[in-house]
Amino acid sequence: MQKPESNRHAACIEYRGTAYHGWQKQSHADSIQERLEQAVSRVADEPVSVIASGRTDAGVHAIGQIIHFDARCVRSQDEWLRGINTYLPRDIAVHWVVPVDRAFHARFGSRGRSYRYVILNRRYRPGFLDGLVTWHRPRLDVVSMRRAAALLIGRHDFSAFRAAE
Repeated sequence: MQKPESNRHAACIEYRGTAYHGWQKQSHADSIQERLEQAVSRVADEPVSVIASGRTDAGVHAIGQIIHFDARCVRSQDEWLRGINTYLPRDIAVHWVVPVDRAFHARFGSRGRSYRYVILNRRYRPGFLDGLVTWHRPRLDVVSMRRAAALLIGRHDFSAFRAAE
């Protein structure tokens, strides 16, 4: 059987970003993108680039992030899923992999993002939740925080906070 020119696949990933310097591949530091590309490339038996719906900063975690990649080899969805997860560290996982049309693009087709910030407000530092929450010892003014947060509810245009492209 002849290999197709290229198959595009979308995948849903999650990761605990504590040990990484963000999503984007860097020459001087470990990244989520680098780890995923290594794993996908091993399953594909060829170098594969991975495109994400968005990038995260150092230490940031993600749940439900969408990526896509192109590969010439033919693998079932289960072979991609189990194979990639086999080669990933325990703090990065793929939930599903599906074939998509060549027009699909994880970054440019993204319709939205949501963020959750968790503040642990107590006198003593976290143990189990260390690295997963922000710890703030002094008592918070919850009424003022709720009033301010109400201004953020809904859909907003944050394009002024991104790079020009």
